[in-house]
Amino acid sequence: TLRRHAEAKFPGKYRKWAKEHSFESMLPGDIKARKDKQQSINAHLTERKLTEKVVSYLDKLFKQAVIEWFVATDQPIQALEHPKFKEMIDVAARATNGIKIPGRKATRAQIVRTFKAHLTGLRNRLNVS
Repeated sequence: TLRRHAEAKFPGKYRKWAKEHSFESMLPGDIKARKDKQQSINAHLTERKLTEKVVSYLDKLFKQAVIEWFVATDQPIQALEHPKFKEMIDVAARATNGIKIPGRKATRAQIVRTFKAHLTGLRNRLNVS
């Protein structure tokens, strides 16, 4: 290309002309030198762990979330009046940094453990002679 030719045959004249006309040199070697001279942004970046943003409590937001949950999971309206629902909400309300909802496998495993514990307790009570 013309730039490589200019760099090979008369780089001094070209750089002098570029400087006199406030023109940035476009010779391949000068472009490479500018790129090498630039600081990498990677040195200025720090990795941060993303956290979920916890939205402050609002009655309106809670009511909307409850209604959406009822509709999405096809829950009966009476579920809202159930004491265990209220207990669950009270426990979650004490969380300071949001809550972590367990997945299916963890929930199933906990249900099985609870069931087995109740069966063991029932056996112990029935075997008391």
